[in-house]
Amino acid sequence: MREITLSNGTTVEVECLSCALTRGLIEPDGGVVMETDYFHAHQDVAYPIRGLIILASKRHITCFDELTEEEKLDYINSLTRIRKAQRDVLGIDYVYYFYNEDTTHHFHTWMVPRYEWMYEFGRSVESVRPVLLHARNEMNDGENVKEVLEAIRALTRELNGD
Repeated sequence: MREITLSNGTTVEVECLSCALTRGLIEPDGGVVMETDYFHAHQDVAYPIRGLIILASKRHITCFDELTEEEKLDYINSLTRIRKAQRDVLGIDYVYYFYNEDTTHHFHTWMVPRYEWMYEFGRSVESVRPVLLHARNEMNDGENVKEVLEAIRALTRELNGD
């Protein structure tokens, strides 16, 4: 079991955070943004950044080459739909995508929006960790959390036709 601190300060103990989220054992703040037969999309539970979405496989796998043909198609279609919604609904111009195979969770892709305030930390992949830590430590206030939750609702409406 691992102990993980969520962006709201709650600590949870899970074997796999991705499994707990995709199976509904942990409800992400704001709920699920989008769900398909193979994937689950939600606001990152650890970092309060407006529009930071994680697209996670429902199956406990770690690598691209473990995806079935159906999962591959669903994955790229889901990424594309979410990215379009980020641009159209939230006005996000740029996103960094991250996926790593040595994760303690299972197959997931981070869709990290790039905002003007983030550039003080740099413009490369190396800037992302300091950005995430800044968000967790300095942006957990009521106003920012409210904006994050509003963004989740807007993306959910766009992606689910509500």
